[in-house]
Order: sequence, then structure tokens, then C-alpha cells
Amino acid sequence: MSRLATTFARLKGEGRAALVTYVMGGDPTPGDTAAILDSLVAGGADVIELGMPFTDPMADGPAIQKAGLRALGAKTTTADVFTIAAAFRARHPETPLVLMGYANPMVRRGADWFAAECAKAGVDGVICVDIPPEQDGDLGPALRKAGVDPIRLATPTTDAKRLPAVLDGASGFLYYVSVAGITGLQQAAQASIEDAVARLKAGTDLPVAVGFGVRTPEQAAAIAGVADGVVVGSAIVDIVGQEGAAAAPAVRLFIEALSGAIRSADREKAA
Repeated sequence: MSRLATTFARLKGEGRAALVTYVMGGDPTPGDTAAILDSLVAGGADVIELGMPFTDPMADGPAIQKAGLRALGAKTTTADVFTIAAAFRARHPETPLVLMGYANPMVRRGADWFAAECAKAGVDGVICVDIPPEQDGDLGPALRKAGVDPIRLATPTTDAKRLPAVLDGASGFLYYVSVAGITGLQQAAQASIEDAVARLKAGTDLPVAVGFGVRTPEQAAAIAGVADGVVVGSAIVDIVGQEGAAAAPAVRLFIEALSGAIRSADREKAA
């Protein structure tokens, strides 16, 4: 069983959703990212997404765009991201780590090379934003061959007819993008999230994690009542943008608030 599958199974047994957190690799510098990642774990994050900085992030809003520019301005490379990932894995052998980014850095040296580097660094899963499943003839198979979970995205426009294609070859978890837009700017209505999660879970046994627009403990708690995971990214990235190299303590406090809300929500639900 993969590290992601083990984690989601354990949390299901505990009766609560996973807190899935995102930060940009190399933001504000490659040397500062380790402390921020450690603060996520210390605060209670269950799964960590590590962004790969890219010049044309089509799905990301202003917060993550700025984070990418900070990382690129600090000369962060794909090799740096793998170095950060490998060091994280050595410090935290049990916390799942997922790389999230765009196709260009993942396939320009070949999908097999990228998948092998992921496995060597201890990366558990990969989210590639801009390769549709119908055109994923290289990266997905290479990741599966290397034992790395290809994590797919579903959106409000993913209907029942297309869902099987999205799920074909997917593993780890299914990431539900709750708004038809970019990250961090708006949140979907709770009722629409509940309807979407129910529809997706009827089509797959994979855990369903909901993201895009989740910024507060209250929002996270509401989603945790219906989903297997809650993804928070832009709000964390904003803290890094405000605090810079000294961001780790503030990030930890924010994660503790999110984690506490998710755990309390489940207790209230079970009561």
C-alpha cells in the first residue's frame, strides 16, 4: 500500500478528513523551504503538496503566481525541488509528499526521467495540471511504473460521461477543483461541494480531496464534513509572501488552526 493510501486509510479509521497543504518549492528561496515544510508537519498537515515553480501557471491565481515568481527569482530549478523533496523525506519518513505543477518541467527531459527522480526523492504522487487524461500517454504510465501515484483533477464540469476517463489510471486521491477558475480567489457554495463529492464518490473508491478557494478554518471544517481531504494552498502561500524567510512560525499557527477545526468538525459530526 502506498504512503498516500496508508494515510487516507488511517484517517478514515480515525473518522476525520485529511488536511492537504500546499507550498511553493523554493519560495522565498530553496534554502528557506525546509523550515516551512517542517512547520506544516508540526502544525498537523497530513499530506503536503510541493509546487514546482513555472513561468506560465495557467490554473493558479495571484498568490501562487507571485510565489512562483519569488521562487524563480531565487533561481529555483527542478533539481532544487527534488533536493528539497529528498531532504524532506529523510526528515519525515511517514508524511506523504506530492509534487504539483505543469507539464513542461515534468516531461522536457522525458517522463521516465522525471518519474525515476520522483521515486528516488521519495515523492509519493504527482499532480500535473495541464495534461488531460485523454492525452496522458507518457507521464502517467511512467509514474505508475516507478510506483508514484498519478493524481487526477476533477472539476465542476467533469460530468458522468468523462469521469471514467479522469479516473483511468489515477491513484492516491482524486483532487476536486471546486470552482471553475483559478486558485485562491473564490469558494464554491457548500451545497455544490456536497453534491459534487457525492457524485464523485459514487464513481470511485479513491479518497476525494476538495480544494481551490479554501482559506479559513471554518471553510475547512465545513468541507471536512463531506470530503476525505481539504486542500489549502493560497492562504498558506500568502503567509510566506508576507513573512518571507521567517514564515515558519506563522505558517505553523495557521496550520494548527486548520487542523484543529477539521478534527473538531468531525467530532461534532460524530456526536
